[in-house]
Amino acid sequence: MSLSQRISQRILNDGPISLAEFMGAALGDPEFGYYMVQEPFGAGGDFTTAPEISQVFGELIGLWCAALWLQIGSPSHLHLAELGPGRGTLMADALRAAKSVPGFARAIQIHLVEMSPKLQLVQQKTLENSGHNIKWHRHIEDVPQGVTIVIANEFFDALPIRQFIQTKAGWCERLVALNSNGQFEFAVSPTATEETGISAPLKDAPLNSLVEVCQPARAITKTLSKRIRKCGGVALIIDYG
Repeated sequence: MSLSQRISQRILNDGPISLAEFMGAALGDPEFGYYMVQEPFGAGGDFTTAPEISQVFGELIGLWCAALWLQIGSPSHLHLAELGPGRGTLMADALRAAKSVPGFARAIQIHLVEMSPKLQLVQQKTLENSGHNIKWHRHIEDVPQGVTIVIANEFFDALPIRQFIQTKAGWCERLVALNSNGQFEFAVSPTATEETGISAPLKDAPLNSLVEVCQPARAITKTLSKRIRKCGGVALIIDYG
């Protein structure tokens, strides 16, 4: 079955699904998921990111990392991790620029957190002459403990979201269902959802208000915060969504 057929069958069997479940399957299905089988970046893809437009972007980040390393006392071991590294362009530019800071290249261990096997191959090609023994992981939790600088450029805005609509019954979740022709359409849960994760200032929003909640982003941010508190380091998160 195609991916759309798989999702349709799931809805037929179990009823409407959350937007997060729909996005998770569309992006991350091992056989058909967008990030698993497509190369989304550049002229042949669907969008571009700052590192692909100008090498200065990655170079500035690399120099910032090296300056931070100096500020914290130039530790002999430092994990430099990037979440969702795309083609590896940002990391390649960052490492090239940071070579100008004596000792930094020897101190760092590079970790790339990437779920797509296809993009991993692209990253390996991009970074094959970097001079570093780079390690790949599927989850940030897999990166070894220790002082860490984490870079995340346009990572969080690509994570699956849930949507909630303010109704007379309360906050009801927006779902993905099938219409009479078997096509995907939006639906609304018939009863209010108790655990929405909507922040307090928004809970009394006007009728028909639509709020998006990204639970994976919250979980990853919590993981990063705990890690930095325990081991030391910093996270630089750049996003536009």
